[in-house]
Amino acid sequence: MPRSNIDHLATRLAKAKWAFTTRRVNHAVAQTLIADPATIPSAGDLVLARIHTIGQHSTIELPTGRKATIRPGDEIVVSYGNRYAPDQFEALVPTDLGPANLVAAGGIAGRAIVQHTKMKEATSIEPIGLLGDADGKPLNLKSFALTGSRQPVPPVIAIFGTSMNAGKTTTAASIIRGLTNAGYRVGAAKVTGTGAGNDLWSMRDAGAVASYDFTDAGFATTYLAPVKDIIKGASSVASALAMEGAEVVVMEIADGLFQEETAALAANPEFCRLLTACVFAAGDSMGAVAGANRLRDLGHEVVAVSGLVTCSPLGMREVTSSGLPVFTAAELCDGAIANKAFGRIICPELAEMALAG
Repeated sequence: MPRSNIDHLATRLAKAKWAFTTRRVNHAVAQTLIADPATIPSAGDLVLARIHTIGQHSTIELPTGRKATIRPGDEIVVSYGNRYAPDQFEALVPTDLGPANLVAAGGIAGRAIVQHTKMKEATSIEPIGLLGDADGKPLNLKSFALTGSRQPVPPVIAIFGTSMNAGKTTTAASIIRGLTNAGYRVGAAKVTGTGAGNDLWSMRDAGAVASYDFTDAGFATTYLAPVKDIIKGASSVASALAMEGAEVVVMEIADGLFQEETAALAANPEFCRLLTACVFAAGDSMGAVAGANRLRDLGHEVVAVSGLVTCSPLGMREVTSSGLPVFTAAELCDGAIANKAFGRIICPELAEMALAG
């Protein structure tokens, strides 16, 4: 591409709103625009697009976490991805560069195929072209992922749940706060889901020494991604947190146990070996007991239940009657309670030291 065209593209990209999903991308690498209509995009490919019609999403999350207002005619840089969100949209990566949708504020381009009845129509976008390197090869988030590490993975406490709004992130943040208060260095991870910063910011605000998610492992979303690749990404993220000095990792798994990738991960022996223990978040007592028992049947150690069910004293009583320990978010934030619940999992010696301190 002539120097003048490269400079023009660089100027155009500098004016565009780059989404959260692109936060690891080196902007200088984008030197070509691939606009051939016959191009078939792949999940993770970066695309320059123009806002056509505002629908459900009227903002886009920037890499900083700020929600920037978008209007028709604005140009954005987002990532193609498949999305699975029972409370919002299911969307797939299209097979061409034709009209598409912004299906997540974190910066996911796809074609919405179904939506929750409470959702507006998905915001429509017009892809202008894929971003490419100097040789015209499409840029993909995988090229900017965390590099591999041989660092041993510390103990991992995984948060599973019944659904996308069962209270998993609140539970994860509360455990991080409690273990931090107990004197541990805690790393935070979210290893499946749709690219967005809210959960990472929440866990970081809770006191995590570092936080990573699947976008750091090269995924825009994990829906329809090969399970072996998700496990590799989860291991990479956990190792990176160990390099940051984490003594324990709190790892959130998105959606519910019936979601395809979550179910496959829960049943996968390799992923099970990565985890030390699990906490199950649920909205009701039946879901809590059924989900916890399902994880136990798959070989996981379930050490506690939390989530929205703890908003109901009667719901908590029903779970407790099954023999499962239940903790509210406030209780999990308490250093003494967190150490009692999880200290033996992390390290018995450290648990005793934290209690003594």
